[in-house]
Amino acid sequence: MAGMRELVERLERVIRLELLSAGSHRPPGSCGDVNGINGRVAPSGETFHKLMNGTVAEFLKNSRILACDVETHAEMEHGAFQAQWAFLLMASQYRQPQENEVAALLKPVSEKIQEIQNFERETMFNHLSAVSESIPALGWIAVSPKPGPHVREMNDAATFYTNRVLKDYKHSDLRHVDRVKSYLNIWSELQASIKEHHTTGLAWSKTGSVASTASAFSVLSSGPGLSPPPPPGPPPSLENEGRKEGSSPSRSALFAQLNQGEAITEGLRHVTEDQKSYKNPSLWAQGQTQSPTRTHTPSPTSPKSHSQKQAPVLELEGKKWRVEYEDRNDLVISETELKQVAYIFKCDESTLQIKGKRNSITVDNCKKFGLVLDNVVGVVEVINSKDVQLQVMGRAPPVSMNKTEGCHLNLSEEALDCEIVSAKSSEVNILIPQDGDYRELPVPEQFKTVWDGSKLMTDPAEIMA
Repeated sequence: MAGMRELVERLERVIRLELLSAGSHRPPGSCGDVNGINGRVAPSGETFHKLMNGTVAEFLKNSRILACDVETHAEMEHGAFQAQWAFLLMASQYRQPQENEVAALLKPVSEKIQEIQNFERETMFNHLSAVSESIPALGWIAVSPKPGPHVREMNDAATFYTNRVLKDYKHSDLRHVDRVKSYLNIWSELQASIKEHHTTGLAWSKTGSVASTASAFSVLSSGPGLSPPPPPGPPPSLENEGRKEGSSPSRSALFAQLNQGEAITEGLRHVTEDQKSYKNPSLWAQGQTQSPTRTHTPSPTSPKSHSQKQAPVLELEGKKWRVEYEDRNDLVISETELKQVAYIFKCDESTLQIKGKRNSITVDNCKKFGLVLDNVVGVVEVINSKDVQLQVMGRAPPVSMNKTEGCHLNLSEEALDCEIVSAKSSEVNILIPQDGDYRELPVPEQFKTVWDGSKLMTDPAEIMA
């Protein structure tokens, strides 16, 4: 982390020296600029630099106050912002290259994003989940033509967890509240910066040479006693991107289009001479211009485009059980420890029993899936799933459902005090034990809101027969 910080600082110093030198050799009265920078860092770069020295620095300070995993995670995010700052400085000096070259240049930023999302969330779960869910916002540099809404969407993904933090600490420990507010301010300011300087996509330099994996570090080589590091390797494979903890397949496809390289033209059909309407006026009168059928060729790295079935996974990685791509299987995990978590991804028409006490369990993108669990001390999450049944044999204080269609939650006598949070979900039913049987109760999907003169009052809407 310190190496990246030193690298960026040297990069800034070298660029400023080069610009100062270029300015000193201009003819008197000249008002020209260097790559649109006009004797200093480009306006878009200055805005991003102020963001880092302002809200990002404040967020880092508030995280260091809380220490532990929160501080470690924030330092990792700071490294991601530094990697993006270096990328933006490079973009202000070079013209935009081909897409396969851009993918290689994006590698440092995408690796930082993956590192943050793969961080184990044993403590401060809501704090860390808020960052992990929204950090893909830094992928705006690969989004076109409107990168601003992408940042807003990622920011919205964090509010599910930041609201929990605000609820838990607003009356007890304002340090947590300050950290959350400073974090949300980062994305608000970044979105404003994008709207001002990169409305239709990342603004590259209009002059200079075309950027490449080698030229990204060329300004460093001009520094005294500093040799450029070797160019980065090929773009990272996104085959397993969808397996990231707490992320959905739509997020994993963020850089998929860039990683196609030359393969991006494979889905195009050749147009022969007789099919070109401008060379065949007779086609205009007939109204029968023979145009090739438009077909959509999914990205070869997109999780939805795999022609082969993914191999099922049931393994313990450090402190995390990975259960992935299981299809029509009945599974049991009996070797458990309190510090372990379980992440269940894309399991269809399968059942899983988890014995013992567990830290947290996440069910992501599963269909017709059944989960039987004993005790959970953290949280049970169901995300982007359909037709899921949960059976709680012991205790499970918080249960959350997000973007889920059809979920039956069977509670034990011990779990009746659990807190159930649902968002963007439908057909959620809770089964309560009663007189030796279960009573099924639906979670409201329709609400009525009225103004009582001082505030909004929201209650479940009663459907009248």
